Amino acid sequence: MLSTLSPPRSATWLLSGQFSDDQPLRTAVIDTSPFTVGRRPDQSLTIPSPTISSRHAELILDHDRLFVRDLHSTNGTFVNGSRVQELVAVQNGDLVQFADIVFRAGRNHISSFHATVRDNSADRALALIQFDKLLTERAVAPHFQPIITMDERQVVGYEILGRSRFFGLTDPKAMFQAAAVLNMEAELSRIFRDEGVKQGAELPGHCLLFANTHPNEIDDPDLLILSLRELRKAAPTRPLVLEIHEATATQTKQMRELRAVLSDLSIGLAYDDFGAGQARLVELVEVPPDYLKFDMKLVQNLSQASLERQKMVERLVQMTLELGIIALAEGVEREADHEICRQMGFACGQGFLYGRPATAANALR
Repeated sequence: MLSTLSPPRSATWLLSGQFSDDQPLRTAVIDTSPFTVGRRPDQSLTIPSPTISSRHAELILDHDRLFVRDLHSTNGTFVNGSRVQELVAVQNGDLVQFADIVFRAGRNHISSFHATVRDNSADRALALIQFDKLLTERAVAPHFQPIITMDERQVVGYEILGRSRFFGLTDPKAMFQAAAVLNMEAELSRIFRDEGVKQGAELPGHCLLFANTHPNEIDDPDLLILSLRELRKAAPTRPLVLEIHEATATQTKQMRELRAVLSDLSIGLAYDDFGAGQARLVELVEVPPDYLKFDMKLVQNLSQASLERQKMVERLVQMTLELGIIALAEGVEREADHEICRQMGFACGQGFLYGRPATAANALR
């Protein structure tokens, strides 16, 4: 059980973390030495998990310093990912892991530490350990957002969007921030695609699945191509479209090579977020995609935009159509924006107006 004793007013050592992914954050005050951790109810901190040994580890206070020692546990004790073999010093902010249960050690006044705990969903250090678990267990939770035809509003496909149930890693931004620290953005992107296509098997077989890439994947084209071949092998009949960020589309040589591979695998190509940054129309001519997804900054509130902006977007759509490319409007949230996009020639749309991201089962409801 967590200690309920009142901590001293001076700086105090604490542990904060979760017993499982679906439980709230807990805080334990290290108010005795040794402070024992284990599955038994007589421990200073009892963790009711089968991965935790009866007497798993102990924390020792030496004046203002904190040390941890493993008590010959089955699944080990770790500090910042390194297994504890002997008495190891713990620093403020270190990650202390008992088997697969992770805590953050903090040395602070209890009054100010609770403020830190309330913001811990953004704690990057804890997120790194969670991210390691996410990769090891491939525990992403793909969501799917519908893509519709503008005229009939028929669902023709879904974009695979990455989600997770792990504390601190529930949205793609947090996951890719953790991945960036470890230089594993490409690996995370591949897992999103693989699991998305796997779980997307529940969706109607004729529907396209739009799968994203991370710009770092273009830096290792051989690995990207290998992953795409494996993806096609896993889903031989599913219509697939690979989304490339518009900034990546400027790498013409790499895009030509990738386009050839995609054609060989019968996988379509889409440029994402067009109009958000670097992409120019010349890239569309050099390596034309099948779909061009106009960035939501161009689409949202388009019905209320100035006449000049509306004419600009309409001309971009017309040039896209002249190149034989399907124009897709992203971020459509209002009926008025849907209607003006339809009139401008957008063939497809995506946005909250048509459906929010959901699991495959919920997407069919």
